[in-house]
Amino acid sequence: MAATGSGPLAGVRVVELAGIGPGPFAAMLLGDLGADVVRVDRPGGAGLAIDPAYDLTNRNKRSVLVDLKADGGPDRVLDLVERADVLIEGYRPGVAERLGVGPEECLARNPKLVYGRMTGWGQDGPLAQRAGHDIAYIAVTGTLSMIGRADEPPTVPANLVGDYAGGSLYLVVGVLAALHHAREEGGGGQVVDAAITDGAAHLATMIHGMMAAGGWQDRRGANLLDGGCPFYGTYETADGQYMAVGALEQRFYDEFVRLLGIEDTAPARKDFDRWDDLRAAVAARFKDRTRAEWTAVFEGSDACVAPVLSLREAPAHPHLAARATFTDHGGITQPAPAPRFSATPGSVTRPPARPGAGTDEVARDWDVPSLRTDDARSQDARTEDARSDNDRGTG
Repeated sequence: MAATGSGPLAGVRVVELAGIGPGPFAAMLLGDLGADVVRVDRPGGAGLAIDPAYDLTNRNKRSVLVDLKADGGPDRVLDLVERADVLIEGYRPGVAERLGVGPEECLARNPKLVYGRMTGWGQDGPLAQRAGHDIAYIAVTGTLSMIGRADEPPTVPANLVGDYAGGSLYLVVGVLAALHHAREEGGGGQVVDAAITDGAAHLATMIHGMMAAGGWQDRRGANLLDGGCPFYGTYETADGQYMAVGALEQRFYDEFVRLLGIEDTAPARKDFDRWDDLRAAVAARFKDRTRAEWTAVFEGSDACVAPVLSLREAPAHPHLAARATFTDHGGITQPAPAPRFSATPGSVTRPPARPGAGTDEVARDWDVPSLRTDDARSQDARTEDARSDNDRGTG
């Protein structure tokens, strides 16, 4: 089949109740894959003071303005839900119910609906009603404890591990699985409870297995994959930049120490008592040259060494440029949709949705008259009057 550029989720309709963080990112991912995503914004914004033109998690969406606390607000959302396949919300447990757009109301209007709920703590449990952010969720799951040097506090990995890996991606997996079920014969809609704590804990499944087998110490900076190993970590170069080393297997390690120039002097890699000496030897060599010089040394090798690039540098990396890992849309350089599909590739087709800008368009495309603004109703009236005039032969 020829590539269409429409994305594998073309034809899937998603309603997103506006929030911040993992919910919008999950809806963006569905939009990147071709879904028709309508974001329901509330008057006054969602809480983050960011120019909507630069909020990339709202790309590939259209926005409508609905005040859920106003008369008729919940009914307008339910009119959208009736025509949707998926709903995503990120309120605290019970809020959607109080607003009149909880699972009971939505599934009554659309029994095939997949109702995706994105929270930090989940829909139940002692902390369900507690406020929180990414750092707290990954803290209690043990995930944060693994990140950073042994002699320093845990390192905060932005909000990537909790919000987006443990939250958004698990919500999308759950939504797609539930959508598959809903479309099977005899299937129906259901609620997907995606808690960041659940996802962040699940991400560490392999580590828990290694710990049970005695192959992982329950402390930071003491293991193969957490910086404790001298041939799996980062090293500063002569110009204050960094190189990343991941030479775990013997054959890759052999090439690494050869190209680094310490093949004949480095302590044996399996002599754990001398790992500090090996780390010092590796660090000293990297300090002899700049990042660019070391990049050239390891270019084309299987030593598993790469330069640590900044966010602004990354799009120009030859490999990422060749694969178009980043794209320019609306004057903003941004990550392109992922993953890739041979027949139905995703794409960036719309800039970040401005609150309310798509209201009349969505009202027309989804056939939801209750959404139309006064201007649209007036225009419809003028059009109808013109038709009537033409029917009377006066046009």
